[in-house]
Amino acid sequence: MARRTRNPLLAVRAAVTGLLSLNGIAALVCLAVVVMALAQPMPVLAQEAPPAPSAADGALGAALATGLACIGAGIAVGIAGAAAIGGITEKPEILGRTLIFVGLAEGIAIYGLIISFLILNR
Repeated sequence: MARRTRNPLLAVRAAVTGLLSLNGIAALVCLAVVVMALAQPMPVLAQEAPPAPSAADGALGAALATGLACIGAGIAVGIAGAAAIGGITEKPEILGRTLIFVGLAEGIAIYGLIISFLILNR
């Protein structure tokens, strides 16, 4: 039997094809960003202190915590509620178990509200 020799051009082609895939391009972009960030000169320390955070910063953080948590809870309740209604129409005796899952989804909004209280009271 004749021994098959491996063509080095096929190995190069496979490597280039791997680099041109979506994951390869994403890795190259991340590598370029890291190299450019590391190539920047280090900034000299500032002479003056940065300004202290104001009350508006805390209010913005509290608003974002509450708003985004409520949006997430609304999406979760919508999905869990739709599934619960579908399950209850087929088996009415599972009403109590489905309400637990809807209540767990509502807990996300409560956690966001607690975090906003913690932000505003500091």
